[in-house]
Amino acid sequence: MNVYSRKQKLKTGLFILAVLLGVGTILYTDNLVKKIADEEHNRIEIWAESVREFTGINLNEKVSPTVYKILGENKTIPVILIDDDGQIIDSRNLNPKKVNDTSYLQKQLQIMKGQHDPIIVEYTKGHRNYVYYKDSILLTSLFYYPYVQVFTVMFFILISYLAFSSSRKAEENQLWAGLSKETAHQLGTPISSLVAWIELLKLKNEDANLINEVQKDVRRLETITERFSGIGSTPVLMRMNLFKVIANSVSYLQARTSKNVEYILNFNQSKELLIPLNESLFEWVIENMCKNAVDAMQGKGKIIISVEEKKERVLIDIKDFGKGISKAQFKTVFNPGFTTKKRGWGLGLSLVKRIIESYHSGKIFVKSSEVGKGTTFRIVLNK
Repeated sequence: MNVYSRKQKLKTGLFILAVLLGVGTILYTDNLVKKIADEEHNRIEIWAESVREFTGINLNEKVSPTVYKILGENKTIPVILIDDDGQIIDSRNLNPKKVNDTSYLQKQLQIMKGQHDPIIVEYTKGHRNYVYYKDSILLTSLFYYPYVQVFTVMFFILISYLAFSSSRKAEENQLWAGLSKETAHQLGTPISSLVAWIELLKLKNEDANLINEVQKDVRRLETITERFSGIGSTPVLMRMNLFKVIANSVSYLQARTSKNVEYILNFNQSKELLIPLNESLFEWVIENMCKNAVDAMQGKGKIIISVEEKKERVLIDIKDFGKGISKAQFKTVFNPGFTTKKRGWGLGLSLVKRIIESYHSGKIFVKSSEVGKGTTFRIVLNK
């Protein structure tokens, strides 16, 4: 398992843990809300019974202090008492400034009817009153509390993740730039030495073919140095013939790839398609993509490169018939450190993505793939 896969599993584990904690908080609070709701219902039933006793007492009878106490204890649960005709007799714990407003009381009554069934107050004379009530402010607040808590936690997690990602990306950019500049610097000295040795070989009239091949390799090293220098700074884009750039890259690869690999270019090489490109870096993209395709096919098969021209965009598809990748890996293949090979740093596709998206303002993604049948990558560039 590579480093990136381990990090992904760790992130997934932390996410699942956060979800479980959130769900646990909601379930616990929901259970607590139900207990408080039952307690409030019992309190209203006792209050309703006290109302019945208080209302049914004759003028000459003495009211029990307990009844007064119970009637006065309800200071939090909003209550409306109505008669058989639906007329409001009394109300408790509502907005004191609006208790004389009939429309306000009727609105509150409808809310209460939607929340709880009425508690019936039976009288000996055969008539009834009905006690309607709604949840107290405490109970309502407690009901929404876990959702507010989970939302707040998720919000801070999101902010922390974005801040971390931004910081990590900045560090990654610095690392890429530093590594690229150092690589270009380190290559400069041996290249200069090789150029001097070539001139010495020419003076000694050595084999011209041998000198020519060495010159090719030196030019190749110079190209690589130029590419690394380009990664460390903002590259210059010029209008280049895309067909020619792709064809040149493929021509270079063909001479250095197994004869069992066939390259098929699905575009007219005799035509021109001019778009803003950094030739050196884009050739690097094509080479990396094709090398990955060769590895996926284990050195045997076809690589098809197609170009489709749209109004404002150019679509480049690179298709191989290799081992393919699963849908779960469609995005992770571009992350630094991701590799399916025993040897390798897993930087190829990450570098490709950086060149296409950061330096050419384009996009690259897995268009389609099927395990055991092959993969198609798509590059989208602006015209």
